[in-house]
Amino acid sequence: MRATTIQRKTKETDISLALNLDGAGKTEINSGVGFFDHMLEILTVHGGFDLTVTCKGDTRVDFHHSVEDVGIVLGNAVKTALGDKRGIARFADKVVPMDECAALVALDLSGRAYLSFESPLTGTAGAFDLELVEEFLRAFTLHAGANLYVKLLKGGNKHHEAEAIFKALALCLKDAVKIVSDRVPSSKGMLE
Repeated sequence: MRATTIQRKTKETDISLALNLDGAGKTEINSGVGFFDHMLEILTVHGGFDLTVTCKGDTRVDFHHSVEDVGIVLGNAVKTALGDKRGIARFADKVVPMDECAALVALDLSGRAYLSFESPLTGTAGAFDLELVEEFLRAFTLHAGANLYVKLLKGGNKHHEAEAIFKALALCLKDAVKIVSDRVPSSKGMLE
């Protein structure tokens, strides 16, 4: 089973996260940030994995540390759960519409971190600063060792913009972690 549990405690956040890549979309999420919980639930359900997250953060300051640090821990969890990445598809890309919005996401679980974010999310969804979507993705990408390209093809309602991005990422993760062979998907013979 490709699963892991990670704990991370700093002066700003205390996070416990359990991930099962071969799950069924079960969630138990409490980051202390309601809108972010909703996005993580979308990621889990559409990604088809199980995710449990508890984060106690300094939300009295703002939501930045909680969102970024959950991205760090989730990225580490994906990397750990994949091990040597033997047999995974590695690559995926998806376009997802969400009512009047649409997002394009492309993912390579190469072991090399790079984020291209052409989706300047501004404003808020409820009390959530939408600029934190990029911060989450940057932290996730760096710690998962992934190349991630995100482009908002058509904007509109701010909630819908973020939701389209998270749904597209979920579907990419689902496809990229699928076992499709018995080899490491690299001409180098390894991914790190």
